[in-house]
Amino acid sequence: MNTPKIRVGIIGAGFVGSALVQLLSDESRHVALVDAAMAPLEVVGVAVRDPKKVRPGIDTRLITSDALALAKSEGVDVIVELAGGVESARSYVEAALSRGVSVVTANKALMAECGTALAQLANQNGADLFYEAAVGGGVPILRSLRTSLAGERIERVMGIVNGTTNYILSKMTDEGCDYHSALAEAKALGFAEADPTADVEAFDAAQKVQILSSLAFGTELRGELISREGITGVRAVDIDYATRAGYVIKLLGVAERVGEHGISRRAHPTLLPAEHPLASVHGALNAVFVEGAKSGPLMWLGQGAGGEPTATAVLGDLLYVARNKVNGRHDVPFSVDDQLLSVDAGDVASAFYISLDVRDEPGVLASVAGVFGHNDVSIQSMEQSGIADEARLSFLTHCAVTRNVHATMDELSKLESVDCIGACFPVIDGRVS
Repeated sequence: MNTPKIRVGIIGAGFVGSALVQLLSDESRHVALVDAAMAPLEVVGVAVRDPKKVRPGIDTRLITSDALALAKSEGVDVIVELAGGVESARSYVEAALSRGVSVVTANKALMAECGTALAQLANQNGADLFYEAAVGGGVPILRSLRTSLAGERIERVMGIVNGTTNYILSKMTDEGCDYHSALAEAKALGFAEADPTADVEAFDAAQKVQILSSLAFGTELRGELISREGITGVRAVDIDYATRAGYVIKLLGVAERVGEHGISRRAHPTLLPAEHPLASVHGALNAVFVEGAKSGPLMWLGQGAGGEPTATAVLGDLLYVARNKVNGRHDVPFSVDDQLLSVDAGDVASAFYISLDVRDEPGVLASVAGVFGHNDVSIQSMEQSGIADEARLSFLTHCAVTRNVHATMDELSKLESVDCIGACFPVIDGRVS
């Protein structure tokens, strides 16, 4: 029996889109792809912003500048959206899903902003919406949460989900360089954009946390802002202290249960015990660590960015969509748990690392300690080092409510003897439940 071809329209031909076309055109993999898709895959259109640009490996007859027309075309069975952004991409995806055409996307911003609405639209029209590549590039974490762990009660998901920041922090840890030097090298190597704000200020990580949370816990994807803090305030002295104390500083995205119906979602620099599996993830790699009630600790590790790794995740989704189309079915969207309540970041309890630059004079330590006590923050350990006529105080606290810690920092900043508030980073416990 001859199975009809699955006609694929691709919107966006940057690093990922071009790599995807090459994967689909690889003759050595043709039979394997047909077997996996249960039908031949044929690229019938590639929408780009600049149709005059030379794109090696892409037949010029496939090129179009009208992405919306491609999404609406009757000659397309699946749309792959790789253009990025939100508003234009949303119009393409909605146009396809409204006609019952399945969509594969790598667009984390789009999914974080309106993923729930798009999933519902897909379901209403008998289409699929898959987005594996939106988190972790080539790391297959979303499908694992959606299928293999669908029956598990997940307690916590946390991960290194931004390769740029992990590269920068790894350079600072391994080579002792400062933030600005590490960022410059990341740019030179192509690990950081000319404007790295989305990465270094944790916007990217926060969007990915929202997507992970939706599949792990059933939270909605509707553009809800979550707590985030970037790495621009991480100093070499913080890295040094963490190393001496047995920790590693990582930018982590965290989603975890708080009580029976509470969910905390956040992205921030974190002191992680050196023995924790995530602490050994270096360079531009991504990793996601999942703690389940029954399954225990699980971790996924891999390339979090780059054209080819990301394209492999897109291709995996595309093959899954193709099989569903051949079988006349579609996947139901992720479930939403209406009982879940978002817990304010200020109400979450954690140990903290805090550093201060203070005047080196009598009575300063006593006044600083008094502020901690006044705000119900207990000090676990303290290190003092002299720097000319100043001193640097580094603290590890016992578990404290975040709101109390922030109140402590606000009060400390008003002391005449405190010249500079350095870091205030949560400490992830060593528990691997």
